[in-house]
Amino acid sequence: QVQLVESGGGLVQAGGSLRLSCAASGSIFSVSAMGWYRQAPGKQRELVADITSGGITNYADSVKGRFTISRDNAENMVYLQMNSLKPEDTAVYYCKIVIPRRGVYWGQGTQVTVSS
Repeated sequence: QVQLVESGGGLVQAGGSLRLSCAASGSIFSVSAMGWYRQAPGKQRELVADITSGGITNYADSVKGRFTISRDNAENMVYLQMNSLKPEDTAVYYCKIVIPRRGVYWGQGTQVTVSS
């Protein structure tokens, strides 16, 4: 059983910052990719950023230069530092991990609301 628990969401004014955390627990021996996705009301879930086990990162164009993804392989944690937040960043943010030969796992989501 694998569980992902996100934390760090909340309400922030435009221009502010938040740091999301995702803790993976359970029978985990290795994790390949880890990432953050988001889904705004009425829109499809979209990739925000992901990171390989080797630390190679990938960002959506809309967050480049503002968001930073990082991970702690020893603790099976992934983080998303979000700076210069905009109202259009408002969404439910989901953590995703890929475990080789087992599959893809998602967290329950954490709400991020940016007020103008």
